Amino acid sequence: MPQLIFFAAVGAAAYLGYRAFVREAERVTAKIKRHEKQAKTGACGTLVLDPKTGEYRPAND
Repeated sequence: MPQLIFFAAVGAAAYLGYRAFVREAERVTAKIKRHEKQAKTGACGTLVLDPKTGEYRPAND
């Protein structure tokens, strides 16, 4: 029985680690695509709308 609990804990940790890895990879990929698009168009940055103030501000990386 302890082996079952051990392997369940290892499996859960592996799954959570995998999900964190995928989330980080998607974030990095989006950042790279944004920088490539900025380089292609010659933009100095990406503006995003601040919902509280209604003003556009540079995106934070």
